[in-house]
Order: sequence, then C-alpha cells, then structure tokens
Amino acid sequence: MEVFNYGSDHLTTSIALKIARGQMDGILSTETKDRVLQSAQYVQEITKKETTVYGINTGFGPLCTTKISAEDTETLQYNILKSHSVGVGNPILPELSKLMMILKVHSLAQGFSGIQLNTLERIVWHIDNDAIPIVPEKGSVGASGDLAPLAHLFLPLIGLGEVFYKGKTLKTKSLFKKTNLKSVELGPKEGLALINGTQFIAAHGIHVVDRLYNCLTHADIIGAMMIEALQGSIKPFSPKLHALRPFKGNQHVAHRVKTLLDDSEILSAHADCDRVQDPYSLRCIPQVHGTSRNAWLHLKELVEIELNAVTDNPIILSAEETISGGNFHGQPLALPLDYSALAAAELGNISDRRIYLSLEGKIDGLPQLLMKDTGINSGFMLPQYTSAALVSENKSLCFPASADSIPTSLGQEDHVSMGSISGRKALEIIGNLEHILAIELLCAAQAFDFRKPLKSGAILEACHKHTRTKIDHAEEDRIFAKDIQKALKVIRSRAFLDICNDLSTGGLNSQHHNAFEEY
Repeated sequence: MEVFNYGSDHLTTSIALKIARGQMDGILSTETKDRVLQSAQYVQEITKKETTVYGINTGFGPLCTTKISAEDTETLQYNILKSHSVGVGNPILPELSKLMMILKVHSLAQGFSGIQLNTLERIVWHIDNDAIPIVPEKGSVGASGDLAPLAHLFLPLIGLGEVFYKGKTLKTKSLFKKTNLKSVELGPKEGLALINGTQFIAAHGIHVVDRLYNCLTHADIIGAMMIEALQGSIKPFSPKLHALRPFKGNQHVAHRVKTLLDDSEILSAHADCDRVQDPYSLRCIPQVHGTSRNAWLHLKELVEIELNAVTDNPIILSAEETISGGNFHGQPLALPLDYSALAAAELGNISDRRIYLSLEGKIDGLPQLLMKDTGINSGFMLPQYTSAALVSENKSLCFPASADSIPTSLGQEDHVSMGSISGRKALEIIGNLEHILAIELLCAAQAFDFRKPLKSGAILEACHKHTRTKIDHAEEDRIFAKDIQKALKVIRSRAFLDICNDLSTGGLNSQHHNAFEEY
C-alpha cells in the first residue's frame, strides 16, 4: 500500500480521499516526529517565561488580556474543548469527520503548532482504526477556524463526546473500555491548536471538488447523448471556434464532446438537414459546462493550497518568536466554495433545459413526452417537474454565505467568513444536481433508443448500453422515482468514467487534460 508522510509530503484531494478510504497509509516519519517534539519543547519554554503568548498563558478571544497562571495552563486547554463544543444539527458524514482529522494531522505535523507527539499519535490512531468522532453540522462561522466542529472532533481525546466505531455510535468512555485507551493529557497550547483551523471547511471542499468533478464529467457525456437524440450539430464544438475564445474549460469540454460524437452514424444521417442552429442548451454546452469547469479548477487549486497550510494560531516559530495572525480565517475557501455552488447550480439549470427539449416532440423521430402511447400515459412529463423543482431550489441556495458577516467573540472576531455554510450549501446543491443529471440520463437514454438502429460513437454507445443494463426502456408509465434512483446510482458509481478511460485511448485528452482531470 502507498504511504503518505504527514507534515512532509504534498497533500492533494485524491490523496486525502485515499487515506480516508483506507487505500493509502498516513504515517508520521522520524523527521516529522522530531519537528513536532521540538515545537512542543518551544511551548514548554514559553510557559516558564514571563512573556505573554496568546492561548498559552492567556484566555481566548476577548479574554486574550487575561493572564493564566502556569499551573492553570493545562486546565485551560481542557476547558476550551468543552466550552467550544456547541455544535447543533445532524452529524456530518463519517468520511468528512475522518478527512478533518487527516487534514488536522497534516497541518499540526509541520511543526509550528506546539502539539505534543502523543496527542498527534492518538489522532492518527483514530484515523487508522476508523474510530470517527461525531461532529454536528452547524455552529461554525469560519473565522477563528472551525471552532465548534473541531472541538467536537477532539472531545474523544479527553474521554468525552461520541464516536462512530464498527458500525455503532458509542460514548467515548465505551470506546476506551473496548480498546484500553485512556484520555490524552493535554499540554499548554494544545487545545487551542486542535480547534483553531479550517479543517471543517477544507474537508467539505474536498468533497465538493470530488463530487462536482463527477457531475461535470457526466454532464458532458449525458449532454452529448442528448445532442445525438435531438439531432444536434457537431459544429459548435469545433476547435477553430474555441481557439477564438480560448477559455480553458470551454476548450476542454468542446474537445471531449466532439470526441464523443466523432464517427457517429446518427450525425451522418441528418448532416444535410435544413436546421441552421441548435437551441442554446445544446449549442452552448462548451460555454456553460466549460465555465463551471473553470470554477471547479479555481476551487481545486485553492483547496490544495489549504490542505498543505498551517491554519492555527498562534504560530510557534521558536521559543522566542511566535506570531498571532489570521491564518485560521476561512475567507480563502468561502468565496470559491460559493462560486462552485453557483457553477453546480448552472449545470443543473442547463440540464433541465435539455430535458424539456427532449419532451417537446418537435424533433423528427422523437414522440412527445418520449413515449408513443400518450394520453393514457403521461410519459416523462413528471420527471421534468422534479428537475424543475430541484433547479429552483438550487437557485434559492445560491446566495453566497460569504457575503454575510456577524461579529462574534465580543467584537474580537469582527469579520467572519461563514465558509462552513458555503461548504455545506455547495454539497447540498451538488446533491440536487446529481438527481437532475439522473433525470436527464433517463430522458437521454429513452430518446437515444428512438435513434436505433443507427449508432453513435463507441463511448456513447457503451454508456447507453450500461444504462440499459440498469434501467429498461419505458413503453408505458411506471413509478419513475425508482428509475431516477437507479440512474442516480449509475452516476454515483462513476461507471461512465471507467468506460471513458477504457475506450478513449487518450482521445478525450484535451490540451488541458491534466488541469481538469487530475486532482
């Protein structure tokens, strides 16, 4: 199994997901351990001096001017975990909690946080043994880091809170009995180091990057299937056109869709038709999907910076030099997460327009509502109702969380990012988008059937064939909710990505392949 060195190697979205899913081991190297031990020693030296350092021998937030005695510095660290555990709402996904721990270990292991080695090793134990702390979804303003979520995340270190372990939710005390573990003895600065940081926002950013990538890829494939079904033109995907407006995302999408349509019998069959231009939802796929890809690329790049950053406070450079700064502020991710949410919503918006087009019955060979015997049957009329509802809901969710700021901490934290809300909201929009694309896949596959016996390109044929192994052609009305769920599974399984990789032999790779297909 591959190995990742916390605190030393470069972390990416895909590597973080591999560690979280047990496909890669994360370890603390000897070099890393030495750095951590040195940083902890700096903190010990600071506590023995008269120098005032925030969070080590002072209170927190507006209490930063309150001096804490040497004998009370350890109690202070326990209290901060308890007092800041104020989250509400449903627990976040266990994988998100696990990602938070992975990101926190990587940040602390760089040796600027004053964490003790045994504390860091305990967090690694939780990662390696899938003892995942329960973290409520709401309560972070994304300013002094994700204080509330991180406090809940690390309550188990001191014997409090709950964990998800071997399929059950357990009190930490029960986990200790099962594993013979004991509470970690937190030293000065440790509680603050644990809860200062952007790991809640960044973990959501990882899921947004991963799931939005999958949606972008499927949107191109399903959109190409719709072009075939609706007898659209290949001309809008010409590289000559996109060289005149060379946005990377536009060029990448145009290349991929054109490649999917190459060697199509369906295209050849209507090459001499009298249609001049296709509707925008077909013709402008490169411009719309491509812009969403550009937003995704921006997020990917910024998330990767954040994954390798030190985001707690204060930063410990030596026993003589500490810096109280603002690396915990969530703004660098809050804005791009809001941007990505809008990008996801627009993918759903144009997808719904293609669904509607396929139902109109205005294209030769396609029956109205994609069913021959309508009247007694409603055909695919109602699935579009659902896509319309989801599109509308996404629009209401697109107001940027980062546009708001409410002062906290008695005015000490007078500008906050609300980045945690940006991340949660983006994932909610993506969840709706996945369902919209599932509905488009149902309609595209149904419409595609009416083009038989003519064939499309090899990849689109294979994707259609795979869909038909899961969902039958509809000759009459049935409970389409079941079909939507089946189509959703097709999309989330990423089978189309495997088909593309197996059949493209590099043909789908545009000049911007590495930027858009690797994360």
